Amino acid sequence: MTEQKLFAQADEGETVVLAPGNTRKVLIHTPELMQVEFGFDKGAIGALHSHPHIQVSYVIEGVFEVTIDGVTQVVGTGGSFIVPSGLVHGVLALEKGRLVDVFTPMRQDFV
Repeated sequence: MTEQKLFAQADEGETVVLAPGNTRKVLIHTPELMQVEFGFDKGAIGALHSHPHIQVSYVIEGVFEVTIDGVTQVVGTGGSFIVPSGLVHGVLALEKGRLVDVFTPMRQDFV
C-alpha cells in the first residue's frame, strides 16, 4: 500500500489543457475525496455533463454562469455551488476565472 499524500504544494501537479481556454489540475486526493483546480478564460465553457460523484465548487476568482439541473445562476468570487450525484451541470466563464472543485469519491478519470 502506498503512503497517503497529506500535503500538496502550488508547484506540484500537472496542468492539463481540456479545450482552448480551459485547464484542469488535480491538487490532492484520497480514494474518497479529490480537490481539483479548473482555469477558464473569459467565454470558456465547462460543457453540460453529469457524473456519479458529489461535487462542491468554490469560485476562487471570476464570475461564472452555472447551470445545475436546468437552473442557472451567476456565481462570483467567493461563491460556491453543490452538484448532487447524477445531475446535469456546466459553467460559462463570464470573465477569466478559476474554480476549485471537490469530488467524493475521487474522480478516477482525472488521474
